[in-house]
Amino acid sequence: MKKQNNSKLRIIPLGGLESIGMNITAFEYGDSIIVVDCGLAFPEDDMYGIDLCVPVITYLQDNIERVKAFFFTHGHEDHIGALPYVLLEVNVPIYATKLTMGLIEHKLEEHDLLDKVRRKVVSYGQHINMGDFRVEFIKTNHSIQDAAALAIYSPAGIVVHTGDFKVDYTPVYGDAIDLQRFGEIGKKGVLALMCDSTNAERPGFTMTESTVGKVFDSIFADHKTQRIIIATFASNVDRVQQIINTACKFGRKVVVEGRSMVNIISIASELGYLDIPDNTLIEEDYMKNYPDEKMVLITTGSQGEPLAALSRMANGTHKKVRITPNDLIVFSSNPIPGNEKAVSRIINELYQKSADVIFQDTHVSGHACQEEIKLIYSLLQPKYSIPVHGEYKHRKAQAQLAATLGIPKDRILMLDSGDVLEIDEESAEVVGTVPHGSVFVDGLGIGDVGNIVMRDRQHLAEDGIIIVVLTLESGSGQLLAGPDIVSRGFVYVRESESLMDEAQQVVNEAVYRMVDRHITDWGKIKSEIRDALGDFVWKKTKRRPMLIPIIMEV
Repeated sequence: MKKQNNSKLRIIPLGGLESIGMNITAFEYGDSIIVVDCGLAFPEDDMYGIDLCVPVITYLQDNIERVKAFFFTHGHEDHIGALPYVLLEVNVPIYATKLTMGLIEHKLEEHDLLDKVRRKVVSYGQHINMGDFRVEFIKTNHSIQDAAALAIYSPAGIVVHTGDFKVDYTPVYGDAIDLQRFGEIGKKGVLALMCDSTNAERPGFTMTESTVGKVFDSIFADHKTQRIIIATFASNVDRVQQIINTACKFGRKVVVEGRSMVNIISIASELGYLDIPDNTLIEEDYMKNYPDEKMVLITTGSQGEPLAALSRMANGTHKKVRITPNDLIVFSSNPIPGNEKAVSRIINELYQKSADVIFQDTHVSGHACQEEIKLIYSLLQPKYSIPVHGEYKHRKAQAQLAATLGIPKDRILMLDSGDVLEIDEESAEVVGTVPHGSVFVDGLGIGDVGNIVMRDRQHLAEDGIIIVVLTLESGSGQLLAGPDIVSRGFVYVRESESLMDEAQQVVNEAVYRMVDRHITDWGKIKSEIRDALGDFVWKKTKRRPMLIPIIMEV
């Protein structure tokens, strides 16, 4: 890796810096581009009908001949979820640890891409040479197994990207974070640290995952006669392991509910990341053969997702599980910012069914708090700090933390998605921007719903629609039928007959005015109907429904 004349390392975050999700960052030096992570974001409440949001990758498409590979830090959706969509445009090799690759391969199989993509499973400590880069995978802890930080070696210097991490000295499975390796890399001299900011506002240390096991033990001991339903993140394999351990200890059978939960447990079991004793798991259909005190359900829906298994149980639409007063529901997660209302709604519905609910002290975060972030900074001693992963307030909290550790403010770089940062030992500056943002996935359509369509959907959701239909005679422009008015989502017609009669009269007058003046231009007729009806509706209701005149010619 020889340093090229006047060449600096470019760091280009294409997503993940304004919100939780859609993490993807390009690193560029000379003729080589590598990409770290490729995540999706879930839609906001006002994105009607949208299933997923994936990042805009125009820059990668425009430089496709220089893109060498994707490297993944761990297997959460906000880091791997967009990959099947992005690979359709940028098909390059993939490097990831064992469980992360198992989850990626499941996605590729669903999208019929498994045989079309080159993949390599990487071990901790392994170095991958890729063009002008060398990438090393370093063991970290997170709420999913096989998480890794990446040391990215370039001729301009070493950049360490932590991925999502915490420092857990007593993990449920596997080894603790490799702090020794962080220290060794720190001694080599680190140009920049890109560190997880999710919990940067929280003082102290994140508790170890194994403490949750003790909480489960006491919950099971205190509720021996009830059926226990535990909602958690599907990807938190260690949490699932602890639930299974406690269930076995108390002689209970386990049912797994929710598609993503079933998929991840199956993949983790096959790869040896879950130890499930024989005859512990049973199919949902056999639940009726066991009394409540012998049953545990592990389910999705801890974030109040409307279609997840727990939501369907709570609102009574689940086909096989009915909530009863003898149920205890445990939320083993914290609401992700923005999901608080949805979680609260589910809890209220469960209480209304007379079930017991526990939603405190049954979760620990997978992200580093302030003391762990300080530890990583102290070990690496980076020249520059680049806070990543989180909303702006989270990243700002890390920036303030970095300043207290002695990093000069002009070396703490608060980037935005799309920024092009040029960096080397002498300087670091944003020299431009590249296209960035979200592509909406709706059903099988990728990108066919854009901002204009979203604006229409919001308009329809807020004010409804009125359609005016009329038939004109070809040539003469005489009115043959109509105008008829149809409305949806505006007012309930049967209870607003006088309003609709007046609206009909307004449209009639507008149409007859045009006919009397022998105007046959459809555009003018539609415009006149829109203006007249729009003014009338606004005066009467202070609403602006979408108005669509339809003219048929005979």
